[in-house]
Amino acid sequence: MIVKIPSGIRGLDELIGGGAIPENTVTLVYGPPKVGKSIFSYGFTAGGEPCLYISTDYGLADLKRNMQVLGMDAESYMENELLYVIDAISSISGAASDAGNTYLSSSVHNPTDIMVKLGVAIRNITAAYSMFRSVLDSLTTLMAFNDEMLIVRVLTAYIMRIKDAGGTAIVTYTEGSADPKVETMLKAVVDNIIHLDGSELTVEAMIGVGRVSAPYTIDDNGLKVNP
Repeated sequence: MIVKIPSGIRGLDELIGGGAIPENTVTLVYGPPKVGKSIFSYGFTAGGEPCLYISTDYGLADLKRNMQVLGMDAESYMENELLYVIDAISSISGAASDAGNTYLSSSVHNPTDIMVKLGVAIRNITAAYSMFRSVLDSLTTLMAFNDEMLIVRVLTAYIMRIKDAGGTAIVTYTEGSADPKVETMLKAVVDNIIHLDGSELTVEAMIGVGRVSAPYTIDDNGLKVNP
């Protein structure tokens, strides 16, 4: 039997059926720029279990602000140890700060350090919880600052660590930003694939689910799938 967890995305669970995202799997959410990939991530973050969020696009302040716009109190989540953040972008601007054991600073220039901080964050979160979610948003920025094949290896290591610890994750990626062969590799190492094009969400591959599509919209409460 495939165990599934709520996606946190309105309408997606009904579209997929059976609870939505298969537990202890990694889902690639990809598409062109500005189609809602990060907004999808925020919904997943607030979908139930505590979440370990690796942010390479937005620093902690911007991440909190973006979530607040959608009605999510990231500050409260972190204070209550329901949200753990690895901030891999603020250090570039010198804006990184220590926010306790739910916040770790790293750098998109140093994927090895991100993996070290991932290990620390996983130990912190699994010390308190037996189940958790994780988000890596996004691979695109990591590839912009590093060799693409290195990031494929980093992704493979991330997947192994998250799944070994009992987590369920999503990873975002901007379509067409890497070599086509690398993009094929990204799709090959994940368990599930969801494509967003700005108006339609397509489940291209998912354990126990056939290919299915539905229109979606984005409003003040985030992303909404309309089966």
